[in-house]
Amino acid sequence: MALRPSSLCLSCLLALAPVAPLAALAADGTPATTQVPATTLDPAQLSAWVEQARERFEVPGIAVAVVKDGQLVFEGGWGVRELGKPDAVDAHTQFAIASNTKAFTAAALAMLVDEGRLAWDDKVIDHLPWFRMSDPYVTANMQVRDLLTHRSGLGLGAGDLLFWPGSTYDNAEVVRRLAHVPLRTGFRERYAYDNILYGTASLLVEQVSGQAYADFLQQRFFNPLGMADTRANADALHPGDRAATGHARADFTRLQPTFNLTWHNVPGAGGVYSSVHDMARWMNAQLGGGRYTDTEGREQTLFSPQRQKEMWSLHSPVDISEPAVPELAATRPDFLGYGLGWFLSTYRDHKLVWHTGGWPGQVSRVTLVPELGLGVVVLTNQESGAAFNAVTMHVLDAFIQPAERNDWVAAYAAAADKSLKRADEAWKKRVQARDARSKPSLPLAGYAGTYRDRWYGDVEVTYENGRLGMRFGASPLLVGRLEHWQHDTFLVKWQERTLNGDAFVTFALDPDGKVREARMEAASDLTDFSFDFQDLVLEPVE
Repeated sequence: MALRPSSLCLSCLLALAPVAPLAALAADGTPATTQVPATTLDPAQLSAWVEQARERFEVPGIAVAVVKDGQLVFEGGWGVRELGKPDAVDAHTQFAIASNTKAFTAAALAMLVDEGRLAWDDKVIDHLPWFRMSDPYVTANMQVRDLLTHRSGLGLGAGDLLFWPGSTYDNAEVVRRLAHVPLRTGFRERYAYDNILYGTASLLVEQVSGQAYADFLQQRFFNPLGMADTRANADALHPGDRAATGHARADFTRLQPTFNLTWHNVPGAGGVYSSVHDMARWMNAQLGGGRYTDTEGREQTLFSPQRQKEMWSLHSPVDISEPAVPELAATRPDFLGYGLGWFLSTYRDHKLVWHTGGWPGQVSRVTLVPELGLGVVVLTNQESGAAFNAVTMHVLDAFIQPAERNDWVAAYAAAADKSLKRADEAWKKRVQARDARSKPSLPLAGYAGTYRDRWYGDVEVTYENGRLGMRFGASPLLVGRLEHWQHDTFLVKWQERTLNGDAFVTFALDPDGKVREARMEAASDLTDFSFDFQDLVLEPVE
């Protein structure tokens, strides 16, 4: 789910009035003392909501923090870091925040704009002369802000296979290969979520600042804000860190721990690990207009109010779809769009600034309500956007409409059930349309060989012991077997079953009966969009 916005559900800056801080939850998630009126947010009720979500969506562990008017309302955790092990989730448990990293990348560039070291309207090639898109016009006119707004002309998740689900390419190589990734729409024509340009943005931070991206984050954000639990990526986790293990449903059914991963090669798109304790500090700095109080009680500034206004301004409108089920009708926003590192929308006449994150086995959501000085972060170690959305909406309701409560767990469960049913029906149609009695045009060995895509690189089709296999050269996890589906189409089933990324491979033959090219597409409607198999054109290497 590679950094995806797991659910698409301008704010004014606030002078935050201080209030008395409230008690945190205990490490096991039970409320300690509370000073929160039940009409606002009752930690015991929140605990009940979280446990309902954990049970309904089978999430091993969830952590939540809420801030209001510059103060921590509470922080705490429920469940365990890994199934079958006793270590409990608490406020300091570290999760992969995935695409919630994008707000840090945008803020890093905003700092450099404040310092006069670059401008949003600068051309990218002015700072990275070697940068190329597949269209010369786009290359020449791509501005710094265009790296952050998801309207470059790239398709949804384009180029993600260069780093998803892990690859041997470094960040510079990923970005260099962008020169061959096809564009799907006109430049700045419409929104389509991407990750690869945030990888470019992290290179830009390094070029302009003279620091490694990880060092910039550490020195300019994590240290000043006291985010002691936060790491730039999984490679930076320390021995003894309390990091959660991701969980996924192998073959969309059996919940189990999934593979370890680090995005060393697109860090600006989604590499950060953090805890709700630290993310509460980040949310307060955001809600404070870039202002924060250091450990000695002095007011400091990360970035200027003008830069925050730019980050929280709508740059790319996003189409608004009808809610999946009637129970989610209240979530339909008045507007929806993307700023710089943040989604922008509304809920019950209040403007929201938010983002979600998707990582193998871990998904999350950060939501700010600037008019209320309110921030909510939900981190989980299972691939259930329904869980973090349900918890978030319960918290928002507690502050926005405390007298009226929706059953958000039931509402998002209905939407999840509908999605699963739709995918199941689509698969059944595929099976019914299949000509299972058809045979391949060639002996199996005739399909074996090295294939090359211009932007990804080499993919091997092997023939051993009477069976075909497939191996992506730069992606250690993309190793699997090819099973005949029909005619010259095969189904590749990856050895790592928690990927849930099986794909069809269709070979096209030339008039002489030799393979001319192979094309791929995801087999299931539930497969994450970062498996952008459909953009590959695999040609035999002589």
